[in-house]
Amino acid sequence: MRRLLLLLLLLVPVSVMSVIPKAVAQSTSKSPSDADSQTTLENSRIIPGSSGNNHALQLEVNKNRRKNLINRIKNPSPNLSPTGREALISNSTTQEAVNIAAAKNFTTIPVGLMVGKRNVNFSVLVRGKEDGSQAIDFDNWLIPYDAVIEALRFSVTSLPDGQLELRNSGIVTRIDPRKLANDGEIGLAFSIQDIKKLFGVGATFEINEYAIAFDVPWLNQGRQRGRRKEPPIILEGLPRLQSTGLSLAAVEQRLNFTGGENNSTNSQGDFQAVGSAFGGSWYLRTQQPEFQNSSTWKISEAQFLRQTNQQDYFVGSHPTFWRNQATNGDFWGFTYIQRQGFTPPEYFLGAGSTDPRQRLQSGQIGRTISGRAEPGTLVRLVERFGDVVIAEVLVDSSGVYRFDNVQNEDRYLNSNYRIFLYPEGRLTAQPEIRDASYTATPGQIPAGASAFVASGGFGREFRSNRSLLGDFSDFRGGVAQRWGVSQDLTLGVGGVYDDSFKGLTELFYRPANIPLQVSLSTLVGKNLDTIADIRFEPSQKFNLSFFSDRFSSRLYANWNILRGVSLFANTDSRFGTGGGLQFNFSGRNAYTFARLGIDTENRFRWNLLQRLGKLELRQLGNEVGTLSELTYGLSSRSFAGLGHSLLLNYETRSQNFNSNLLTMGWRYRSQERAIDGNYKWETQLGYGIGSQGTGAIASVTTTVLPGILLRARYQGVSVVSDASSFNIDLVSSLGLQGGISPGDRRTSYYRTQGGMLIQPFLDANNNGKRDSGEEIYTEDANALVIINNRPLKILQPNMQRDRILVRLNPGSYRLDLDPAGFPLDWQAATDAYAVDITAGSYTPVLLPLTRAYAVSGVITNIKGEPINGARVEAVTSDGKKRLFSVTNGAGVYYLERLQQGEYNLLINGKSVNGMKLELDSSSAGLKELNLQQTENEEFRALKSGVNQSVLPKE
Repeated sequence: MRRLLLLLLLLVPVSVMSVIPKAVAQSTSKSPSDADSQTTLENSRIIPGSSGNNHALQLEVNKNRRKNLINRIKNPSPNLSPTGREALISNSTTQEAVNIAAAKNFTTIPVGLMVGKRNVNFSVLVRGKEDGSQAIDFDNWLIPYDAVIEALRFSVTSLPDGQLELRNSGIVTRIDPRKLANDGEIGLAFSIQDIKKLFGVGATFEINEYAIAFDVPWLNQGRQRGRRKEPPIILEGLPRLQSTGLSLAAVEQRLNFTGGENNSTNSQGDFQAVGSAFGGSWYLRTQQPEFQNSSTWKISEAQFLRQTNQQDYFVGSHPTFWRNQATNGDFWGFTYIQRQGFTPPEYFLGAGSTDPRQRLQSGQIGRTISGRAEPGTLVRLVERFGDVVIAEVLVDSSGVYRFDNVQNEDRYLNSNYRIFLYPEGRLTAQPEIRDASYTATPGQIPAGASAFVASGGFGREFRSNRSLLGDFSDFRGGVAQRWGVSQDLTLGVGGVYDDSFKGLTELFYRPANIPLQVSLSTLVGKNLDTIADIRFEPSQKFNLSFFSDRFSSRLYANWNILRGVSLFANTDSRFGTGGGLQFNFSGRNAYTFARLGIDTENRFRWNLLQRLGKLELRQLGNEVGTLSELTYGLSSRSFAGLGHSLLLNYETRSQNFNSNLLTMGWRYRSQERAIDGNYKWETQLGYGIGSQGTGAIASVTTTVLPGILLRARYQGVSVVSDASSFNIDLVSSLGLQGGISPGDRRTSYYRTQGGMLIQPFLDANNNGKRDSGEEIYTEDANALVIINNRPLKILQPNMQRDRILVRLNPGSYRLDLDPAGFPLDWQAATDAYAVDITAGSYTPVLLPLTRAYAVSGVITNIKGEPINGARVEAVTSDGKKRLFSVTNGAGVYYLERLQQGEYNLLINGKSVNGMKLELDSSSAGLKELNLQQTENEEFRALKSGVNQSVLPKE
């Protein structure tokens, strides 16, 4: 009897095994119809315990069925509707990874997830297989959707077309969730191959850690040298907002009043207007030498400018592309530039540059700004279209001022400057204002790139003080071409007519293996006129620089002998040779900088800055005079020059019989600043005692009134005079787009910049338009708006009560709305926009925010058990918008950011008994809806604990 039972036990498995191949063979012998093509793959799973031959046969079955299905997709039945065809394709793509997993006999195993060497998830259930030493068919392993999203720190946005936009610090991409695997055990899932293809993220299975390790490329970029690669900007498929056409964007009026005890009051003005036209900007500037006498007003600049990455058009007043040596005024005409293979530097903070020479180069510009002035004159280098002082120097006995190597790198430094000359160093005196005279040393252009420029026009000069436009005469013009011969060499040739015909040659050379930079530009006519900039840096501790222009030839040497200590020497063809010592040291709450020099004429010059806690000492001196400033901060932020401070200043002038002035006083600077960099409040009070007499000194600067800057200074005595004097500056600007609003006193920046005029508003009636009474929302704008993957705050927006103004260079930008900045129970009608920016004006950006609704609940099977990984979709009745959620391990889904309207609910592509979800203005912000699977694998709503308004109407 026992033997009979053993025999039966042996025969049963054999008989079962012999039946399986027949059954499989029968299932593959008939061609599946359209109706069953979506279910036949579900029956092709491997039966555990099958023999090797049966396994191979089953794989062949799967292969044949997939092949048949693909053929049916490529050659669909004529009777198959487009909807059915799309469903067939979707099902084949989403189920392929699942069936591969089944074919490979993958099992559900718990593993960890690592990003690099860091464990981000200690245990997650995945579908895969390993043999104890390595992963088997690792590319087809399945990882739950939620686990991947969390590990790679994606934020997910549902798009109206049903796609998902995934965004993190390194990538922005879109995926179709219907094309992901939907495994019966772990739900919606990515395969390893999906992760590599969609995100560019590598993955390995670390058997020792028993974890999947992701190699995330953007996390490694921070360790690499050079600039980090910016994440991609995706504009495709976004609603596009266009810039305005012809417009007047802003106006600005500057007034200056000076006077004194021995001088009558003088008033001067400067008026500017700017706007956009024909895809570019127009600009008008009028000088008002006698503000109250309009007959003295002169149009100093009038220009149309259109700049793109490939072409530039200059019409009206602008510099010539060659160095202009003519003495009869400025240039008015036309200049055209064509670039191939490179783009010019992008100026951001220093907008307003309209110099064609800057558009013929790629890289940075080093400048030498120099000129002549009377000894004792205080010369300040100031932004061309602002009041920020870049540097200052007291002119020595040579009568020459010079600011060497003023850098313009990328887009972060201003490229145009003005020179303010204060006679005898008196800041209350009306300064002489000059446009900066500089030597431009443009960088090379890339190998194979080229640039062409052509220009023609007339010189203009004012022969009469009563002329508004001046007199035009003397034609000037020229053409030139520049080539990137190699990565080391750029050459340029051309010809110009400026008083006479001249040839133009250019050479820019930066050899790869030699620390040498050569820039030469020569005008060949009756005389050779060459600008040279040659720099040699054999080591980080030693460098040589040679500069030559129409003023002089200069050689500079610098040798860093110790940390913080260096020797320097210079020689000038006009003013002799000199040298000296420079050192700087810094420590906790202390800083020292000193530069001491002497030349062959025994002229001693020095510059000293010493900070120790709240105490600061600054000294400047040369053969003309000295200036000493001692400051003691009374506030906690005194190290930054803010708050209250006590001042002690001492000035001398050797050219005025050793005149001197000692000033004692108090100063206050507010921590807050206006958008143009000026303090909201800056006040100084003091009293001066000197060789010329005694008197009070006071000044105040404020930008507390929107759009207005007021600066006033009174000086009862100076180092050279006992006569009192005063100076008042008043600057007012207005923005004229979207109504009249305060300006930011940077009107000229519009010449090369535009921007966005952003107005988020609460769209109560959900019509997409701002109606009367609908509130502008700017309360949390920095958290709400993202531009080109960057927070709004980085772009230094000008926040106003009813708008957000953002300066930007011309181009196309992506604007995203971050849910973190939404007001409670509100959302964006559209999540992202493509915005076109044109120089000369702001592009209006109206952002309607609509009421936000959410529906959440639990999805269970017929036994009441939660269903994990179910794909839940809310689709608008017109099918244009889809919102998406995936249930977690507890079967919970959460559909958020629903708008008013009617929705169809789908679970894994199947409707919920034809149910309609209706939301209107009376609906609660959060609704609960629990769903259960029925015997026929459909779903129904559970009425218990559910708000009846979301159930199907009876």
